[in-house]
Amino acid sequence: REWTMKTSIVFLLCISVFPGFSQGRVVGEDETGFAECNVFFPGQVPPEGFTEPFHVKICQQYNKEPRFATLYSIKDKIPLYSAFKFTKSAQSEEENWLVEPQIDDPENDLQEMVHEADIGGTVANLGANQALTSDYVGSGYERGLLNPSLLNEEDFQVATYTLTNAVPLSPSLSKSWHRDIGNVVEQALIPHCSKMDHLYLLAGAIPSSVQVKGKVSVPESLWLAACCDAPEGWSLGLVKKISDENSLADLTVRELEKQLLPGVRLFKGNCGEDKQSQEKREAVLQAVSQICSGEQVGTSDNKESSWVRRVAGIIATPFIKLLELLIYIFVELVKFVFYFLWLVVKRVVGTVLDGVYSLWNGMVSYLKAISMVLISIPYDVGRVIINILLGFLQIVRDVMSLTYRILSIPVGFVLHLAAFPYHSICAIPSVLKDMATGIGGTFSLVIDATATVLHGFYYLAGHIVKRFVPKGSSDD
Repeated sequence: REWTMKTSIVFLLCISVFPGFSQGRVVGEDETGFAECNVFFPGQVPPEGFTEPFHVKICQQYNKEPRFATLYSIKDKIPLYSAFKFTKSAQSEEENWLVEPQIDDPENDLQEMVHEADIGGTVANLGANQALTSDYVGSGYERGLLNPSLLNEEDFQVATYTLTNAVPLSPSLSKSWHRDIGNVVEQALIPHCSKMDHLYLLAGAIPSSVQVKGKVSVPESLWLAACCDAPEGWSLGLVKKISDENSLADLTVRELEKQLLPGVRLFKGNCGEDKQSQEKREAVLQAVSQICSGEQVGTSDNKESSWVRRVAGIIATPFIKLLELLIYIFVELVKFVFYFLWLVVKRVVGTVLDGVYSLWNGMVSYLKAISMVLISIPYDVGRVIINILLGFLQIVRDVMSLTYRILSIPVGFVLHLAAFPYHSICAIPSVLKDMATGIGGTFSLVIDATATVLHGFYYLAGHIVKRFVPKGSSDD
């Protein structure tokens, strides 16, 4: 929290002390076009046809004022075009590169471009959707501006030094592109547009499959589209191939659109193509042709100096390339040495850590075993003591049980012997009762037997009389 507070204080100081601190804003999907930066397009209508989901619209601002607009590809990590107007030619300020936090972290509270070093740890996924300074270091490429700083006055220049306005270019190609664009704008376009604030410029790049460090796409070609929508207006397109830094081909805007994505329209109504002045266009093309041929527009005495500069450039190019190769080899060698040292340190540290970890596990296991043994000693001693007490109590119980059984024999005999007279005398009434009951029963049995015999004789006599006495005399 303390570090974040310090960073915030430094950030506020930069805004208040350094007037060149650049600002920008990622335009939301719910806003029309580029919001405040729509003023950099004819009729305030941005180009059509750039509809991929990885295309991000950025309104590049400085001191809360729009300076130019950029369509950025988070897939290729380069801008597809930057839209701007010529303000005033000025010497280039010191390069102070910035990044756009909200491209990587839309939930971040930062609403402006900041220095990459000032937001370390405060922006989530920094570099996931945009290029960083580290992507260019040691790559042999430099950050080439689509909107060149030399076409902007001092108040605008700082805003151009953002990585969302840069594409990977070789040093010589970057210099050639900026030189050619500067000459074309200042010597061919501005003089032939009656109202300078009606000259709209689009500088763009066509991505290729070649990538820097597997992340940032190297352009296949660079292009410039110009629209002068003032009375007697005109439009023009220029293309520079990456494979030939001295090339600069002019073509119509429609021809340029065919080299971009299908369905692309760079200017509203094709910059009034039906009302364009053919004479103005021819004059612009002639001026561009003179620039492409290395001539200074409007003069003839500078041809020799231009030719000398070209020869000197041709002679110096191999030495520059050799120097670049040596620097590249040196950087790669240093990287290899550091990488090798890192592997050695990593292996040694890993071995030491593995040994310490094994030693620690052994000590923990040893201490655990000793602790278990020490803990089990009082437990075992207590269990032995309890078993001894239980055995002693068992012996006492057995002795008492045996003593009881031995003593119970004579005691029982004496008790039975003492109780015999009592039981004998008490049994006399019961015996007499039983004898009386037996005598009474015998007498009753004799009476019942006699009655039964007499009843039998009576029944037999009746039966005989009925059998042998006639029925007629039965009444008698």
